[in-house]
Amino acid sequence: MSIPAQSDGAEEQASGTATLTKDAAPGEVLLKVTGLQKHFPVRKGLLQRQVGAVRAVDGIDFEVRSGETLGVVGESGCGKSTMGRLITRLLEPTAGSVEFEGKDITHLGVSGMRPLRRDVQMIFQDPYSSLNPRHTIGTIVGAPFRLQGVEPEGGIKKEVQRLLSVVGLNPEHYNRYPHEFSGGQRQRIGIARALALKPKLVVADEPVSALDVSIQAQVVNLLDDLQQELGLTYVIIAHDLSVVRHVSDRIAVMYLGKIVELADRESLYKAPMHPYTKALMSAVPIPDPRRKNAKSERILLQGDVPSPMSPPSGCRFHTRCWKATEICRTAEPPLKELRPGQRVACHHPENFEDQAPQDTVLLTVAKEAAELVADEVLAESAATSAAVAAEVGETPNPAESTESSGTSESAESSESVGTSESAESTESTESSESSGSSESAGTSESAESSESAESAGASEPAGSSETSGEGSESAGSAESGADGGDDAGSGSQEPSGK
Repeated sequence: MSIPAQSDGAEEQASGTATLTKDAAPGEVLLKVTGLQKHFPVRKGLLQRQVGAVRAVDGIDFEVRSGETLGVVGESGCGKSTMGRLITRLLEPTAGSVEFEGKDITHLGVSGMRPLRRDVQMIFQDPYSSLNPRHTIGTIVGAPFRLQGVEPEGGIKKEVQRLLSVVGLNPEHYNRYPHEFSGGQRQRIGIARALALKPKLVVADEPVSALDVSIQAQVVNLLDDLQQELGLTYVIIAHDLSVVRHVSDRIAVMYLGKIVELADRESLYKAPMHPYTKALMSAVPIPDPRRKNAKSERILLQGDVPSPMSPPSGCRFHTRCWKATEICRTAEPPLKELRPGQRVACHHPENFEDQAPQDTVLLTVAKEAAELVADEVLAESAATSAAVAAEVGETPNPAESTESSGTSESAESSESVGTSESAESTESTESSESSGSSESAGTSESAESSESAESAGASEPAGSSETSGEGSESAGSAESGADGGDDAGSGSQEPSGK
């Protein structure tokens, strides 16, 4: 796709209060976020007193360099969209700082942020509600020029039509209304509006979540082409891990208002360190027909995400983690760099040495969560967690128990044969003694026992072919006792017959 070059008249003829800053060189820090928080108060009662707060974003730190794409992933309700609105200053932060090109913009007012709106733009999640249904497309896309007092070369209409062609729309759609377009076309209109003033940073909040798969590919490829052509910097918020992997240079994983892992694309997908990241990666479907009948190794997390009004103490993921120990419940792990370019907040990280090897006892919730985890995953986790290794050692796998039972079956069978035969001999002796109360019965019993022993030796080679010793002797005595008990009633007939 070829993208027409944008005119330089927008920068040369800037007027009003808009000020232009020097472009950051590729690789330099463009956006820096430190300890960013946003708490929404919860009020109740007649006087609307605050009774709590929803901690949507609760202390996050990251940097975005010029020319790169940072992907942000996580479950619904983890604070991704709120974070995007905070760094674009559409929401006022509760605490923390946001620096853009070295300038603190955390608490700038409307007049102070107006010049920076040229450099920071946002693509909203819902293409249906982000466009005013009463305005035409020409009015919507041309609004940034009028608000900033910028007169493009050739006029606003010509520039808007050029932007529409850049995003793959017909310039003749200038006078149409939003309801005349499909969802993918509306999202393209939102992209054209965001790119109107040549911003340096674009925050895309779920840019393809409401689109069809074919339209998703078109929009993603469009964002890539625009980044290469215009040198844009993206912060892309998405649920689709495949899309994030395709467009991102680095990826931040959020959980309950916190960043739990921040790493480059290859490291994160090849060897995730945080258990939550590993669970997310296991949910990505692999389009391979040969794996149709393969056993799924997906990690199913127990329960739902806790309420952001009362997040768990310590590590916020310990209520659903299969590696959680006591330190996870009491101490919050810091986000620190364990490998070059890979930062993780976990006491027992995956694919790395244990940061708290002294804790060897799993919590009860961890044992319950481990029941939903595949044995292969537990075996990998045991390599980096002493607690999981101890738990796996106490409860062997079914395959191991089957093999051990198969190997010990012969030894146990010989012992069981000896014990059962000795028990049978004891029982038969008691039964013979009880049945042979008279002296003739006792005499016939002793006679028959010797005869039955001989007949047992001749008729049952299995008993005689067994291992010599106590087992064979007890087997012979058991058979003799049984014959003696049966012959006690017919003891007077058998000698006469013989």
